[in-house]
Amino acid sequence: MEFRQLRYFLAVGEEGSFSRAAQRCFISQSAISHQIAKLEHELGTTLLERSTRATRLTPAGERLMPIAAEMMGLEARALSVGLDPRNRLRISASMSFATQSLEAISLVREDFPQLDIEFVIKDFTDRMTAVASGDADLALIRGGVDRPGLETVEFGLEDLVIVTSSKHPLAGVSSVDLSELAPYPLLLPPRSSQILIHTVVEDAFRQVGQRVMLGPSIPSDHTATLDVLTTPRSWTVLYADTADATPRRGLSFLREAHDRLRIPVCGVVRSGTATRPELTHLFRALAQSIAGSGGSAEI
Repeated sequence: MEFRQLRYFLAVGEEGSFSRAAQRCFISQSAISHQIAKLEHELGTTLLERSTRATRLTPAGERLMPIAAEMMGLEARALSVGLDPRNRLRISASMSFATQSLEAISLVREDFPQLDIEFVIKDFTDRMTAVASGDADLALIRGGVDRPGLETVEFGLEDLVIVTSSKHPLAGVSSVDLSELAPYPLLLPPRSSQILIHTVVEDAFRQVGQRVMLGPSIPSDHTATLDVLTTPRSWTVLYADTADATPRRGLSFLREAHDRLRIPVCGVVRSGTATRPELTHLFRALAQSIAGSGGSAEI
């Protein structure tokens, strides 16, 4: 019996799915299935009932779950012995990641109580430089990056929230189709400063055979919601955490009905460091936080 087999079994038991467990453990679905089959063979019993619709624990699997969880806790404690008491894990991000990061940090501290975790606010360019130079261990970004010496790990997908004035013709509904938004101007900062959001919105409209109508760019000293209030027939999009922190008065918050307005949330690390125990724990915690904030986890 190996620790990884218990880890994979625990993941399947908690997720209720081989595919989601494989994403969480950074391995293929066939590999996780093979290792659990080996564990079942060694124990001489079936741990999981497999079907096309769901994966359920057998009575033996239910008995093993708390034991596996305890063993994983012991593994984490054993791994922490090899860490310097002042070992540092520095996360570089924008302020919009603060809520998700703090939730994830609290989870990691439970398994690595001696780990010194820092959360540092930097802009995108400085985040990449910090990771490349070793000043930061992980940079949180939306979208991807292709830079020699760096690796990207996707944690999940974050929904963009549609925001209109409460006087907008579509205000008051919970979700809308992109075709319904097409006749109204979209207010965003210039493409040069928000290329990711521009690209995601344009691609989503292209999927439904429509073209987004862009209104005037939002000046650097304005906010999107302010301009939406003063231009009632317009609309904008916000990241979920930003929308949660935005006052509701005079505004209406909507979701895109078919999950087309989604942005990948990723971590950037130096090549070869993604398997550090404390980092893999942080990856899983961030994926849980993203899923809990209205996105969908990928690992």
